[in-house]
Amino acid sequence: MTDIIRITTQNKERDFSMFLNIDEAFRIMEQLADVTLRRLLDNEVFELDPGLQDPTQITKRDLETRAQNEYFRAFFRLPKKERLHEIVDCSLWTPFSRCHTAGKLYASDGYICFACKDDGCCNVLIPLTEVASIEKMEDTSLLPNPIIISVKSKTAFQFIELKDRDTLVENLCLRLKQVKANNSVLQNALKSKDMHNSHVIHTDYELEGFGTLSQSNDKCENDRNRRHLPNTEALSSAFHPSGMDGLEFRMSREQIKERLWDDHFAEYGRTVCMFRTEKIRKLVAMGIPESLRGKLWLIFSDAMSDLYSHPGYYEDLVEMSMGLYCIATEEIERDLHRSLPEHPAFQSETGIAALRRVLTAYAHRNPKIGYCQSMNILTSVLLLYAKEEEAFWLLVSICERMLPDYFNHRVIGAQVDQSVFEELIRERLPELAEHFKDLSTLASVSLSWFLTLFLSIMPLESAVNVVDCFFFDGIKAIFQLGLAVLEANAVELCSSKDDGHALMILSRFLDHVKNEESPLPPIGNQHAFFSDDMEPCPTTEIADLIRDSYEKFGDHSVEQIEHMRYKHRIRVLQSHEETTKQNVLRVVIPDVSIVPEDLEELYDLFKKEHLISCYWEWNSAVVIQRHDPSRPYAEQYRIDSQQFTNLFKLVSPWMCGEHTQVLAERTFRLLDENMDHLIEFKAFVSCLDIMYNGEMNEKIKLLYRLHIPPALTENERDSQSPLKNSLLSTSRPLVIGKSNSDGIDYQKQLKQMLKDLAKEKDTKAEKELPKMNQQEFIQFCKTLYSMFHEDPEENELYQAIATVTTLLLQIGEVGQRSSSSGSDDFSEDFQTEVSNSEQDQVFTDTVKISKNVPSPATGDWIVSFEQILASLLTEQSLVNFFEKSLELKPKLENAKLTQCNSKSTGASQPSRGEIEQLNVQ
Repeated sequence: MTDIIRITTQNKERDFSMFLNIDEAFRIMEQLADVTLRRLLDNEVFELDPGLQDPTQITKRDLETRAQNEYFRAFFRLPKKERLHEIVDCSLWTPFSRCHTAGKLYASDGYICFACKDDGCCNVLIPLTEVASIEKMEDTSLLPNPIIISVKSKTAFQFIELKDRDTLVENLCLRLKQVKANNSVLQNALKSKDMHNSHVIHTDYELEGFGTLSQSNDKCENDRNRRHLPNTEALSSAFHPSGMDGLEFRMSREQIKERLWDDHFAEYGRTVCMFRTEKIRKLVAMGIPESLRGKLWLIFSDAMSDLYSHPGYYEDLVEMSMGLYCIATEEIERDLHRSLPEHPAFQSETGIAALRRVLTAYAHRNPKIGYCQSMNILTSVLLLYAKEEEAFWLLVSICERMLPDYFNHRVIGAQVDQSVFEELIRERLPELAEHFKDLSTLASVSLSWFLTLFLSIMPLESAVNVVDCFFFDGIKAIFQLGLAVLEANAVELCSSKDDGHALMILSRFLDHVKNEESPLPPIGNQHAFFSDDMEPCPTTEIADLIRDSYEKFGDHSVEQIEHMRYKHRIRVLQSHEETTKQNVLRVVIPDVSIVPEDLEELYDLFKKEHLISCYWEWNSAVVIQRHDPSRPYAEQYRIDSQQFTNLFKLVSPWMCGEHTQVLAERTFRLLDENMDHLIEFKAFVSCLDIMYNGEMNEKIKLLYRLHIPPALTENERDSQSPLKNSLLSTSRPLVIGKSNSDGIDYQKQLKQMLKDLAKEKDTKAEKELPKMNQQEFIQFCKTLYSMFHEDPEENELYQAIATVTTLLLQIGEVGQRSSSSGSDDFSEDFQTEVSNSEQDQVFTDTVKISKNVPSPATGDWIVSFEQILASLLTEQSLVNFFEKSLELKPKLENAKLTQCNSKSTGASQPSRGEIEQLNVQ
């Protein structure tokens, strides 16, 4: 059979075949799916490249450029803002091997990077801020097309065999010049700031999500400065846990490690521009010496560059954010004392205050993330080994570069990596996967592994070695260590009786991972959720576990992991959408009479209308922003007036021909209670529920409200909900379609309904509906006439509505004359205008009920909702029309087939109201 690509959707499977290059086609389709889903469903944190903003203009080159940029940033763990400009084949002189090593040179906005062809053999990261000069050398047969890049640490990198060398050097020099100019501006600003430090004029800072920082007097300001002064040393240097058994042996091991690292620095470099080879990876796996740990974390993560290029930034953040309160700061305060409470550093106010400053400053820097649980654990460990400002930039590096999308509202990144981890388990540990048919249990356990880098489930002295590997190798180190942990326990796990037993096995194992070479004494792990004092558990040396992870599972490349992330991100986002859908339905189902199956299809139509508009509307970028995953489930998708009108025409039972558009717009204004020009699913479906399943009085009340402000006037606020809780709701069924002998019963029921109304008014404080003037009444009648068009009983309905209209006009005229004459005997005047029939007695009751309702200005023609309802109830054909059973299912089936047709011919044009709304925004 020919190679095929199968695309599975919610309801169908589609197979595509006969490709000239199936791998290329699959790669493009995968990239398109990733861009589209993240654009539509993950806009909380996803920032789209400029070339991909318009979905109708995306090209293959745009997708390839995006893929290259993402791989480049992932491989070298660089900021999201970095844009790749050149990829050039070349060779780099590697002095430790005394030869040129073949690879690729990558040049971006702020970096020059090198990766050898053999994965992990030799990589170099050179920030442009560290570059002193870029020069061309003389071209020779031994050194073709060479250039020399000199850095400030007095090291030079020689690249040869560069194609189009002149253009490359010119571009690099231009970017270097720009970086130096930016640094010069920054230094001048800092000098100016320093000159004014002694007489700073404090202003009010308006901070997003944080409130206002107000002025204070000099004494309070000085006290605050002392209180917010960052620590200038790592906490571990000031706080030493007691009880160090075997100190001499541990310190001798530390000294050996330090000498090994000194020898390595001498040969490979000691700055961020060092040669990163397999040798340094082995040193990291052994555990970084305590004295070097903080510095090497800064180098491996390149947080050092951020630190040097943003002098004074952290202090300013602390100054602006401390003392301000928001949801993030409340969560931070709650978790401060849960962060390594077993360590002396966080048993004192010094450590707690430093942790508070770093977390609060980061929440202010990045409001999209704010604060997420587990950030406190990571930050507390960073503060042990790095100065406070350094710890802040390490946290920035983790949250924004090394673990992208982990620390947001839905922790999408962590869930994607959990899903990737499941695939790796099936691939590398098939026997374990065979035993656990559902790997969700292992995945749920592994969430804390990824979010806290094993810090929450291993003893601290062992877990810091894991953090060492993470800063050097990124998330790959966590994947391979997780596999090593499962493999080490595979036999026990395969014999486990249930999920709880498996959980216990892993907890006991991780709690007994020791680090005999650490100079620190064992520190109890309060986060471990299981401890077994009855059975001794064999210990595992962390260095052995890390070595096994590299030897057995270290062959996965960054490119392979990124590819798996593409695939699993689609599933995770779709799973989130399904969860959102089920939660919305769970909230809505108790409040409506629509069957769950139909409600589910309505939700799909509602969401699909939003997604269609994201592609076809003229203001699609604005439409996309209406999907907000951070909002409550029922409010995540919202639609505007045009989208609502499209849906109204598809599923509403009240079709009025050309008048349908007007009725839909009025319905939208009525439902838009907060006047933000958007409505959510619950309001939409509650309105439909009245149309399809409401009692007649509920339907008439909805129609009535559609013909008075605010539905009739866009700029007036609605003060009452149109949904359910109908003023005239009654449990008594109307008797319709009966024989003549039952007619009297029908009239009795009508009068009883009006008496019930009077009782409800005495017992409820519900606000009366405003009365309807003549112009509004004319529009009301026009809508009714339009609704009856093409009905099988059309002629009879027209005659009935003509009769009712005449009667109501008489009622309004009587009221108008009574108001003009100033008479209080409205009921007497009205009774002289109509005959003394059983039907007329009904209206007499209606008048008695309505006489105490406030009226418009004297002399106005008005009718009330009660009078309109009572008049309609006198005509059996009208009662039959509004009480007949309506089927939603046929409408839904037709809507699913035709929803996209209106968009296929061209994009919708903006309404005047939409343009005005956008201009205001």
